[in-house]
Amino acid sequence: MLLDEFICKLVQEGSDNVKRSPRGLNWWQPWSNLQYTNAATLIATMYSKYLATAKASIDCYGVNIKPEDLVAFAKSQVDYILGSNPKSMSYMVGYGTNYPKQIHHRGASIVSIKKDPAHVSCKGADPNVLEGAVVGGPYDTDEYTDARSNYQQSEPTLTNNAPLVGVLAKLV
Repeated sequence: MLLDEFICKLVQEGSDNVKRSPRGLNWWQPWSNLQYTNAATLIATMYSKYLATAKASIDCYGVNIKPEDLVAFAKSQVDYILGSNPKSMSYMVGYGTNYPKQIHHRGASIVSIKKDPAHVSCKGADPNVLEGAVVGGPYDTDEYTDARSNYQQSEPTLTNNAPLVGVLAKLV
């Protein structure tokens, strides 16, 4: 089954596994990688529920993957995203104390004209914290540069956030 093969690759038990960063984040591409990581993690989370309901598991080249293995995988990805990574940085804005402070988002980087009518300067931390926004995330080397101009990594998107909501709903 095609889904089984994808899951095997996702949890590193396939014939051609999904690339991972040195510290374990599944990685596809430099531009907003977390949208792919979060979507794939949501698929694994949903499949774990299906397998649990069916009282089934999948065979990944001789390795038996159970529903709880998929939940553990999902937790590992969420833990990385929320701060268990080499930079000890949460890639969800406002979560913890170390999170991206210069995200590539107009609403975060510009103060109200009523507060400051002067020319906009986008240097420094965001004047508006977009609580819960998930940025694009680190590169395949686990490196992240917190700079507004680094839009591949610092831009929050719905495609980063939406699948993570489903994963978090399963984990709580």
